Amino acid sequence: MARPHIEPFVELNDDYKNFSLPGFAAHSHYKVLSLDVDTGACTLKMRFDAGYSRKPGMSYADVEIFVLTGTMKVGEQICGEGHYLFVPAGYALGAIDVPEGCEALVMYNDSEPSFVESDTHHALCLKEGFVSTNAYEDAPWAVANLVTPSVASGCMIKVLHYDVLSEALSFIYCMTPQFAQDNISYHDCCEESYHIWGTSWMMQFGDLPTGGYFWRPPYIDHGAFRSKFGTIAFGRTDSKLHNYFHFNPWSNPDENRLRAAAQVYRQRPELYQWIASDGHNHPHGPPDFEHKHYHDNPQIQGFHAQHHHGHDHDH
Repeated sequence: MARPHIEPFVELNDDYKNFSLPGFAAHSHYKVLSLDVDTGACTLKMRFDAGYSRKPGMSYADVEIFVLTGTMKVGEQICGEGHYLFVPAGYALGAIDVPEGCEALVMYNDSEPSFVESDTHHALCLKEGFVSTNAYEDAPWAVANLVTPSVASGCMIKVLHYDVLSEALSFIYCMTPQFAQDNISYHDCCEESYHIWGTSWMMQFGDLPTGGYFWRPPYIDHGAFRSKFGTIAFGRTDSKLHNYFHFNPWSNPDENRLRAAAQVYRQRPELYQWIASDGHNHPHGPPDFEHKHYHDNPQIQGFHAQHHHGHDHDH
């Protein structure tokens, strides 16, 4: 995803703009939190006025929706605060009605916002990928040790969506009051977060309050962390989340990338040699033997195209 590093950004200071793309109903407004200028993929904060309605239809991108305030009716389901939807590309979502106003995070993962009126799913839609759940009520909090090595105790998580191929995650997380972690971390994946409530502090970027947002590309140092009164936030990654911990606050992304490569070299040398060789079959060779249509996924194709372009540039 070719989105720039955005951190920290507090969207509450910005005004909404009218959402006027073709196919979308009137009386909706948006703020751009982050944007991939190459594909149009974006994360928006949207406001739907009282009386807003939209007919059933589908998008050409995977869409994620997280309701922040108010209530929206989607088909026959009432979606209140904390409700999360993952809508696969081509999935015909039921009619949307907003009786009294609503605010939500809306994420178009693969391309620019699109809407095609339809009451039937696209023939190639991955219908079983649809998720609808209330993040606040439908699942218990769990310790954040699904990632190893893990963050300090006092950070809790609820996983809302998991991509079995890319291992991308969508989740809500909280920091308990007086949460603290002293080391510095970075990841191989992009990381995104929106503060629903509360303030956290980070050594590099200062305070991130309610309404605060970041889009953080791979290998960006972040930490140490603090939260005096606790937070609750919505977060996403675009691939597997792995914590690299260290204590050098002045390292840069290139050094962090080399450190990550060195870890692969030490722990999985055969894999490292395969990755580094010019003749290997990743990502442009034969299909994945377990997932035959892996390369047909638009998000995977875009990810590989970016990395292939960077590899050619290096040579």
